[in-house]
Amino acid sequence: MKSLKKEIANTISKQVELDIAEIERLIEIPPNSDLGDYAFPCFQLSKAFRKAPNIIAAEMAEKLEKPLIIDKIISAGGYVNFFVNKGNFASAVLKGIAKEGAGYGRSDIGNGKTVLIDYCATNIAKPFHIGHLPTTVIGDSLNRIYKFLGYECVGINHIGDWGTQFGKLIVAYKKWGNKEEIEKNPIKELVKIYVRFHDEAEDDESLNDEGRAAFKAIENGDSEYVQLWKWFREVSIAEFKRVLKVLNVEFDSWDGESFFTDKMEPVIEELRNKKLLQESQGAQIVDLTQFDMPPCLILRSDGATLYATRDLAAILYRKEKYDFHKVLYCVATQQNLHFRQIFKVVDLMGYEWANNLVHVANGMISLETGAMGTRKGTVVYLDDVLNESVSKAMEKIEEKNPKLEGKEVVAKIVGIGAVKFSALKNKRMKDSVFVWDKVLNFEGETSCYIQYTHARICSVLEKTDFSKELDIEYELLTDDKSYEVIKTLALFPQVIIDAAEEYEPSDISKYLIDLVQSFNKFYHENHVLSSEGKLRDSRIELCKAVKIVISTGMGLLGIECPEKM
Repeated sequence: MKSLKKEIANTISKQVELDIAEIERLIEIPPNSDLGDYAFPCFQLSKAFRKAPNIIAAEMAEKLEKPLIIDKIISAGGYVNFFVNKGNFASAVLKGIAKEGAGYGRSDIGNGKTVLIDYCATNIAKPFHIGHLPTTVIGDSLNRIYKFLGYECVGINHIGDWGTQFGKLIVAYKKWGNKEEIEKNPIKELVKIYVRFHDEAEDDESLNDEGRAAFKAIENGDSEYVQLWKWFREVSIAEFKRVLKVLNVEFDSWDGESFFTDKMEPVIEELRNKKLLQESQGAQIVDLTQFDMPPCLILRSDGATLYATRDLAAILYRKEKYDFHKVLYCVATQQNLHFRQIFKVVDLMGYEWANNLVHVANGMISLETGAMGTRKGTVVYLDDVLNESVSKAMEKIEEKNPKLEGKEVVAKIVGIGAVKFSALKNKRMKDSVFVWDKVLNFEGETSCYIQYTHARICSVLEKTDFSKELDIEYELLTDDKSYEVIKTLALFPQVIIDAAEEYEPSDISKYLIDLVQSFNKFYHENHVLSSEGKLRDSRIELCKAVKIVISTGMGLLGIECPEKM
């Protein structure tokens, strides 16, 4: 069903020449419930109507046709005030959820449009660490949200698998590597020799020269070096997929930087033909100083390509292959300038769809002891975090419900959900410090709180007779606590759309916290199972609706909800 504000905006639009979206934006909630549930200000209509706002409001209140959802319309000062018919409203919301089930809030607004979502972007031979968590879970959630709204989505893990660092890694492997140890524990062993390389290079600069020469050998097709590079890539991707499976995250494409090495020359040639390339100190650049940005470096003075070159090649390749409606790059704020530059270059190349390239920036995660770095070996492996979280969840279950069936499965669902929710609960641009005690705290505004509420509702419904058709009297759900829950349920479809438009899964996280808080207030003040007759049936129907929306909302975040905890 439509949101209340949208329903009221549609009604008002028949009397005023304003866009429905603008009317909806102007609608307010009165500070005093005696003045109704919603109010529309008429002050900005004075000039067009050539009347005082209070007269306009009085005339509108008299002429407006009441939809079934509205009980009464009055004017007060310069406002038109709307009183909701709570019984009809409850009926519309709960019947809608019962009918649509897990599809409540689903839309076809994206029908026929393809959205590419570039996220995770791990580097081969480097750890999948806690710093990768935001981009991975934000990108995955947006993938789920856009699919729910009818878009065709392509999830891309644009892995870092090209560059001088791989020459350095080959040098490190040939000096200190052990094939058997790497096969057993690929990432940690590769990181160990990579860290050693940089430690040794601080005293021996010739190592860096060896690294550059080794990468040049890869570029030139040296069979031994290419084979080592492919091996590092294969064992790394296998390890990444193992961790991603734990997170329940999948990708449609693993085309990394190396995939685009043979696709850069046409882009460079196009830039040259369009008079965009300029020489600067031997390098080739696109001058962006008039846009308050430093030049975008396309070729180094030695002819080497860069991230920007490969990203431009990727953009044009993806447009040709997918004819995308939009591309979302879920990458940390550190890359703001990089994306501003390449998007502007695409714009200067004359592609009008350049404004459909979006950097969905996320804040950085740091340790309590400072920033992380692979070269220094100061990283927290995401795998370790997930295992620890599952272990902590098991401790909680053993403490609170030791006889729970399938507790290992529940501990995994709760533990993994806690880590994911920690990166999805706040606005994505917010920086955060990774603190074990906070991430693994299962009290307060956490996924565990939401999951526990879901399990509580499942327990209530388990004691009811599902085969019986409930006789619902929606007027029995008009008390303040019930009405608050129903009002919150009605917001869900719009929350999903807002989350997509703002690239903000935290909108759904915050909504779910609000929903379970309002439900738990209802649950504590209204006995469900001990109620009788139609009152019991009506309250059970409300519980069923809340369960559906919690499960759907958490699913859009990529988090499961156990039925028992």
